[in-house]
Order: sequence, then C-alpha cells, then structure tokens
Amino acid sequence: LPSPIPQSLTQPVTPDLLVSPSSQDGDLGSECPEDRGNWTGRLDFLLSCIGYCVGLGNVWRFPYRAYTNGGGAFLVPYFIMLAICGIPIFFMELSLGQFSSLGPLAVWKISPLFKGVGMGTILIVSLVAIYYNMIIAYVLFYLFASLTSDLPWQHCGNWWNTELCLDHHVIKAGNSSLPVNISNTVSPSEEYWSRYVLHIQGSSGIGDPGRIRWNLCLCLLLSWTIVYLCILKGVKSSGKVVYFTATFPYLILVMLLIRGVTLEGAWKGIQFYLTPQFDHLLSSKVWIEAALQIFYSLGVGFGGLLTFASYNTFHQNIYRDTFIVTLGNAITSILAGFAIFSVLGYMSQELGVPVNQVAKAGPGLAFVVYPQAMTMLPLSPFWSFLFFFMLLTLGLDSQFAFMETIVTAVTDEFPYYLRPKKASFSAIICIALFLMGLILTTEGGMYWLVLLDDYSAGFGLMVVVITTCLVVTRVYGMKRFCRDIHMMLGFKPGPYFRACWMVLSPATMMALLVYNIVKYQPSEYGNYCFPTWAEVLGILMGVLSCLMIPVGMVAAVLQEEGTLWERVQQASRPAMDWGPSLEENRTGVYVASLAGSQSPKPLMVHMRKYGGITSYENTAMQVDREMEEEDEEESM
Repeated sequence: LPSPIPQSLTQPVTPDLLVSPSSQDGDLGSECPEDRGNWTGRLDFLLSCIGYCVGLGNVWRFPYRAYTNGGGAFLVPYFIMLAICGIPIFFMELSLGQFSSLGPLAVWKISPLFKGVGMGTILIVSLVAIYYNMIIAYVLFYLFASLTSDLPWQHCGNWWNTELCLDHHVIKAGNSSLPVNISNTVSPSEEYWSRYVLHIQGSSGIGDPGRIRWNLCLCLLLSWTIVYLCILKGVKSSGKVVYFTATFPYLILVMLLIRGVTLEGAWKGIQFYLTPQFDHLLSSKVWIEAALQIFYSLGVGFGGLLTFASYNTFHQNIYRDTFIVTLGNAITSILAGFAIFSVLGYMSQELGVPVNQVAKAGPGLAFVVYPQAMTMLPLSPFWSFLFFFMLLTLGLDSQFAFMETIVTAVTDEFPYYLRPKKASFSAIICIALFLMGLILTTEGGMYWLVLLDDYSAGFGLMVVVITTCLVVTRVYGMKRFCRDIHMMLGFKPGPYFRACWMVLSPATMMALLVYNIVKYQPSEYGNYCFPTWAEVLGILMGVLSCLMIPVGMVAAVLQEEGTLWERVQQASRPAMDWGPSLEENRTGVYVASLAGSQSPKPLMVHMRKYGGITSYENTAMQVDREMEEEDEEESM
C-alpha cells in the first residue's frame, strides 16, 4: 500500500509574502501573544476619554479656582493655557498610544533610554489610584446616608455634635431681625463630616492614625469591588460601562443647575463666580493656576489617554476626538461652576453671610458645604442622593482609567504570561491597592489622604510630561513624529501643533515646575500643620517618580555594547520592532521590522484583504516616496 499523503501537503499553502503576523492562522499566529483586543463600539473610546477627563476636579476645583482668580476674567488664561499646553500634549499622548498600540511602559520602544519615564508614570498613577478610590468610598458613604427621610447632617443634638454646633433652621425660626454671630460656630454638616464620618478627633495627627473606621473600610472595599467588576474584561467591559458613567453626570448636572438657578439668591452666587476682575490677569499666580487646572483636569501625563488610544484602530480620527474631549471638558467645568455657585448664593442668603464665607474647594465643598445647602431645600434627601450619585459616576470612570493604565502597562511588558490571565492580574492589583489604602480608613486617614493628594502627582508628574515632550520632539525627532501621524491620519500636524510641541508646551511646563518649587508651601489640613517627617515623605514620593528616569537610563545603557557614548546613542534610537502593531499598517521604515516578518511590502497583504488601494495606502505610498526623497537628499 502506498503510504498516505501527509495532511500538510493537502492543505492550501499561503505564500510567505501574504502571511502577516496579525493573522491568527499559520505557525506565526501560534507564536504571537494573545490579542490585546480593541474597543468594541465606535463611541467607546470617545466616552472613555470624556469620562476620564471629566472628574471630581471639574466640580470641586474649577469653580473655586475661577472665583479666587478673577471670576470671569479667569477664563482668558484658562483658554489660552488650554491652547498652549492642554490640546497639544493631549494630542501627542493619543498619537503615541494609537500609533504603537502599546501601554505607557512598552511605548518607550520609541527610545528605550527613557523607559524610566514610563516607570515614573506607573508609580504616580498607583499612588493616585489609592487615594482617589478613598474619595469614591466617602461618596458611597454619603450616598447611603442620603437614603433617609431626614438627612443625618441636618440638625445638631446628635452624639457627635458639640456645643459649637449651630443649626441654620434654628436661626430662621428665631427672630431674623437680630444678627447672629456665626463666626465661632460650626454647621451640623461640618461636624457630621469631621466627627462622625472621619472621627478625626480620635487621632492627634498623621503619626497617630488611630483605629480603622469599619464603615469606611467597607465602603472602600465596595468601591474597589465596583472598579474591579468594571475593568474585569479590560476595555471590552469598561468601554460599555462608560456609556452610563460618562453621560449620566451631565443629566444630573443639568438637573442641579436648573434647581440651583431657580433658587432665591442664586444670582448673588453666580455674580460672585463670574464678575470679571481683570486686574488679576497681571498676576503670574492666575496664569499658573489656569495651567495647573488644565494640566490636572485633562489628565495628561497619567498614561490614561495613551492607554485608551492604544486600543484604537490604526486610522481612528484622534485629531477630531482631541478637540471634542478638551473643549467638552472645559465647558463642563464652567457649567459645574454655575450649578455650585447658584446653590452657594442661595445658601449665603439663607445664612445672611457673604458668599466668600461659604465658598470652599475640594472635599470641603463636596462633603460639608454642598450637603449643608441640600438640607435647606425641600426634598433634601433626593437632591443629596442625586449630587452624590453624580460624584460617584464622575469618580468611577477616572478610576477605571487609572487601573486600566496600570494593568495594560504591565501586561504589555509580559504579554505571553499576563494577557491570558488579565482578569486574575487585575484582581491582584486591586487587592494590593485596597490593602495599601487601608490607612486612609483610619481616624487619621484624612491626613494621609491630604499628603498623597498634595505630593503624589505634583512636580513628579510635570517632570514626566516635560521629558516625554522633549524626547518625542528632540530625541525621536519632530520630522519623524509628524511623519508617523501623517501615516496614521493622512495629514501632517500644522504649524500650531509643531510650535507648541517644540517650544510653547515644554516652556510652560518648565515655568509651572519652577513656580511649584519656588512657591512651595507645606501641607496643612484645617489648622493642623504636618510635621517635618511627613513633609519629607511627601517630597520623596515626588522625587521617587523622577528618579525612575535615571534608573531606567542606567538599565538601558547596560544592555547595550560599545563605549559609553555608543551605548547611549544605541539606547536612544527606536527599538527594531517600534511602529504600528499590525503588519498591514507598517510602511516605509517600518516594513519588515517586526519579529517573524516575511513581507517585503505589507501593501500586498492589504490589497489581497481589501482589494484595490484605499486612501490610506495612497498616504502610505506618498510617505514612502517622501522618505526616499529625504534619504537621497541626505546622501547627496
């Protein structure tokens, strides 16, 4: 009997030319790590970016910053700073992520010498994720406390109240013609926050955290559980959750805005918020505050934008998305100011005090002033629930981004081991960060939260962004970067973007950094000043993320060969496999530089797949021609 024909010979054979590593069949497919995945819907990416950028800061930082820095006049430096260092850096980060389809660590194949920048980013994001989820835990606590017919912070006379507690309902019921001195009194909402929720009287300071508050601990556990369930399947699950968490806050914000504007005395607050004081514009502080607000509000430098863009298809129009998200974020901040200050105006009229005595920023606004204002409204538990539900949805999608950044960064470094086990790996990270955050649930936890808030993403984050900007434009090269964007979007960035990337954005960031160092003020919480060791610990947090950069440089140089200068030069060049992740998108210098690549021209793969040449192939061919001309010019 003739021996049977081997099965492999009966299979149709695809010529090597047409095999791309992105195809899952053939021997090459088995060598590839598990697929990273992409966004599943058209709006997933856009809504995730909006949800990430529009966070708690839009509600509790922007309105207060605007009112203390010249009211309506603050919008001038705000929009100028948005144009100089907001939009360009936002677009740069999205371009890097989408072009390479890599997370914030692996993206440094662009220049392995600077991989430490990615390590610094991950350190900053991890610290921020720890305390940001604690704020979400406080919001959950208040959300549950609002599920009553009578809000618990409405009256004095509870076990946590002191003799200083003064109930505004009592003032109204009494003879209103007699002025009441409220300077030495405390509102019931303030005592509820500090003496009941935080139980801060049980701690003498940051060095004496006291006991764990179990109700806060359970809220923190719940918030980590919610976050884990939403990022369980990576962007496939979080990309669906944001359809709710990114849009619902707008609905509530509009409801709160309509309710606020119809209150008596609302215009007093709005006038206070928007009256322009143009003399403020001559002060450098106002410009710095505007730049800081843009910087933190858009979330540049945290790696979240880069991570989200890395799950896009290669030709997604991120240019359009950049303007939608950045301008939408600015408009949301201004809208939130109306919602907040209309209520503060009403409150100041009820209490008979000027608006500036009730206006606060940060947790003081969210957990003391606004809840107190809610008690003055009819149906107060309903409005309170809505307000805290809005804060919950605002906080959650920013937290998804922080977690997705950490998980993506590490799984992209070890795709073979971690990508198939992404859910378990996410669980380990959530548990680890929950355990680290337990100190924030103690009686002195607020001191630790303030310390983390002040230092974790301060000057360290600015150093990361400045370095990224300089590496992309100076080391990698502006010409190359613009060519990559041309290949991806079909057009080159205009002179506005190039000028910002080369000079304006890094210069503004440098000014911010110098200002932060020169005007350094020790942290404080209320009347409590932090001890020196706590200050040093905080500064170390910032320095540690900066130190990652030289550590990464040393590691990169040691892996190369030759003299020191040769090693530095080799380490600063892009890695061999830098470029688009799918072979059909690799044209020009990126052809056949992927491991296992057999294809002389990925264009052939494309033509076989789609038939004919698309506009993007035209662009690719044009880019190839331009590069050949450039090479000829250089050789001449």
